[in-house]
Amino acid sequence: MDQRLDDMEQGGMPTEGLPLAGKTALVTGAGSGIGRASALKLARAGANICLLDLIDERTEDVEKEIRGMGREAEFYDVDVSDQGRMERAIRAAAERFGRLDVVFANAGINGTLAPIEDLTPESWDETLGINLRGTFLTVKNAIPHMKEKGGSIVVTSSINGNRKFSGFGMSAYSSSKAGQVAFAKMAALELARYRIRVNAICPGAIETNIGENTKSTKAVDKIRIPVEYPEGAQPLEHGPGQPEQVADLVLFLASDQSSHITGTEIYIDGAETLL
Repeated sequence: MDQRLDDMEQGGMPTEGLPLAGKTALVTGAGSGIGRASALKLARAGANICLLDLIDERTEDVEKEIRGMGREAEFYDVDVSDQGRMERAIRAAAERFGRLDVVFANAGINGTLAPIEDLTPESWDETLGINLRGTFLTVKNAIPHMKEKGGSIVVTSSINGNRKFSGFGMSAYSSSKAGQVAFAKMAALELARYRIRVNAICPGAIETNIGENTKSTKAVDKIRIPVEYPEGAQPLEHGPGQPEQVADLVLFLASDQSSHITGTEIYIDGAETLL
């Protein structure tokens, strides 16, 4: 599948025979990193793409790139933690394309890294607001537009809070990521009657720009415990994964190839958490 998609990447590529031909996918945090790579991968697979993110030239570039493939793409300026903006954007996207088949709830931040005793309630709320509330609002507002035809929802969680707990100072982030997995499982059972599948992906270290919104405090040093790894924290590749590798997994979960998979968290970390 991937080789065929890569071969047909250049302008005006046909959709016949592609796994997401005629479908519409919505991606939050679509302007960079995993969101960008996944939006492009889903477009190459035949889908039209709704791009949700804060206004940024990077998101506009993704929109242009998708349109250059001959796909339809529309950018919506949203804060994923804002119910009003999310409801309006997702409704507008569903009306624009006439359907909503794939939802990738990907937007998230690392937030403030600090010991629990030093972490402010405001910083806690900011991280959980974007990561966990944002996932809830994405799914909540998408459901009415997916119930008739069914579809696939994919949530970006993390190894942190699920299989790794040594991210010092990341109590808010890890809590939000653990919450996303629990939410995905609850949603998977609740939405199964509508043929809507819900799964969570748990990446390890991936080369993205999430560090831009990370606020690490010096106080983290007082709780840090030395952890020694063999050369390379990812034994499979001896380095961070790439957004495109995660996008391959997103496409699999979005397609009918995963038609019997729901309520599952899938780790993609190059064996990082097995050390």
